[in-house]
Amino acid sequence: MSPAAAAPQLPAGLKPWAEGLSALTPGLAVEIGPLVRRIDALIAAGEPLTAPDGDLDGYGGLDRSGVPERLAVAEWLLAEELPEEFLRRLVERELLYTSPEFRREEHRGRVVALVDAGPAQAGPGRLVQLAALLVLYRRAAARGSELVVGVLGEAPEQWLTGELTEVLPRWLRGRRDEEPVPADLARAEGALEAADEAWLLASPDFAAELPSRRRTLVSEIAAWGPMGATRVRVSVGGQGVELPLPAGDIAVRALRGAEFRRATGAAAVLVPDTPDFGAPAFTGTSRTLLVRTAPDRLLVARVPSDHGIHTTRPTRHTLPGGALAAARIGRRLITLVASRGRLRTHVIGKPFGTREPLDPAALGLDESGLAELLRGPLLPLLQDGADLLCPVAGTWWRIRPDGGVRDDGPVEPPPGPDADGPDAPADAFPWPYQPRIHPGPVPAEVDAAPHRRYGAEGVAWSEDGRHWWVARPDGARVEIRVPDGDRVLGLVTQGPQAALITRSANGVLVRSVRPGSSRTLSSLSDGGGSPLVHPALPLVAARLRGDRIVVGDAFTGATLLTLGGSA
Repeated sequence: MSPAAAAPQLPAGLKPWAEGLSALTPGLAVEIGPLVRRIDALIAAGEPLTAPDGDLDGYGGLDRSGVPERLAVAEWLLAEELPEEFLRRLVERELLYTSPEFRREEHRGRVVALVDAGPAQAGPGRLVQLAALLVLYRRAAARGSELVVGVLGEAPEQWLTGELTEVLPRWLRGRRDEEPVPADLARAEGALEAADEAWLLASPDFAAELPSRRRTLVSEIAAWGPMGATRVRVSVGGQGVELPLPAGDIAVRALRGAEFRRATGAAAVLVPDTPDFGAPAFTGTSRTLLVRTAPDRLLVARVPSDHGIHTTRPTRHTLPGGALAAARIGRRLITLVASRGRLRTHVIGKPFGTREPLDPAALGLDESGLAELLRGPLLPLLQDGADLLCPVAGTWWRIRPDGGVRDDGPVEPPPGPDADGPDAPADAFPWPYQPRIHPGPVPAEVDAAPHRRYGAEGVAWSEDGRHWWVARPDGARVEIRVPDGDRVLGLVTQGPQAALITRSANGVLVRSVRPGSSRTLSSLSDGGGSPLVHPALPLVAARLRGDRIVVGDAFTGATLLTLGGSA
């Protein structure tokens, strides 16, 4: 029998938690299922999803009392076929009525788990925390938000978020040698956002040092067996229950991380010939990442479109000169290279016709200006029929096949208070080509706004850099508020969703900020170089410490491609 056939199947009773349990092996998912179900019930008892009254939100069950309009359909059938039995059941209050549910006030903030990782929560306590994290992950997903895991005693910049396959191993490694103190909790709560729903996962001794808290989950060992602890007592808000622990062997493997599924978001680690990476660049509308590893050398990698394991390696190209601009356009890699005092179009792949060399002076470039551009980020190229478009020194230049050049208008958006300009950080990236990809009319307010970002399916603008409006080509608008001090790097869209990609004031955290919620892109948050937002697709690339370049999904943070490093 194959291993897949022998693996335990997820019971029907655990299907509601299937997404979170998929981060575990099937064996552990089945073993920890009773913990997950009962902890979910404990949390739901104190945090119901529906309200006792208010705005009607449908029908969620059956009652023995109600008005005729809510009588179950089967009862009307009984009234027609057996009227005497119907009357008997009516008198005896045995008829069934649909039960209305009412909408609670909608919360869109993050679900934050503040975790006691001290010695008192080792072993069984960690297994209870694992089950609680799966429950809270489902709770966050139900409100369209994210789960954030913060280990008490660690800085908020180190809090974990993203896919569970990435969060759980890092949470497990977050053990601390000392017990937390109330001051650790106070510091953590000081870093919370106003809309956050924070839960404390702690030992009884630590919980006893704190004022009464409604959202506190406490666990302690309740029974022992020959192989160790067999049962735990778990309580939430004073309501407790004894629960069984997973069997000894699988529990030990779980505590060692051996029962966690590996993150499937990362492509195979790709190590180029040289670690001397330049800045990563998305220079067109394709899923192609370009990295200039030397003035005349390009590393070209296609970003996978899904989160599976991929073994495709990047290709390396040696060019006949320094690469000024490049882009993957269809089946061609088109580059604009500087060679012997001229700019030449070099095409790899399907021919693009004969093209004459170009004098750099036609683009307003002298020798020193050209050398400076070759040291900076790789510039984009766009195709318009037989012409190429390239942004240089704030101007779009149209390059014809005969070597002729024409000024095609200014590069948008112009430098603003938070745009890349003379005072921008040295690792900042330009935003030269997003406006040309944006379809449809641009709202009149955009022209007067000091802060602007363009995407493939929308445009974003702001008066103060914190309160942003996003307009889509169909005229729909949404408001997005970014955290104080965050710098907006770009706008991404996916279907009806829109998000602003931001970088925190300290340069550490990269966030995907949506209307009413925010997700920290942990895999792209390393305090390294400034991330690059794809102009047309929901992708973000970042050069991180350890000489790695990572490309992630702009909405989920899932890693799609890794270049270099030892990860």
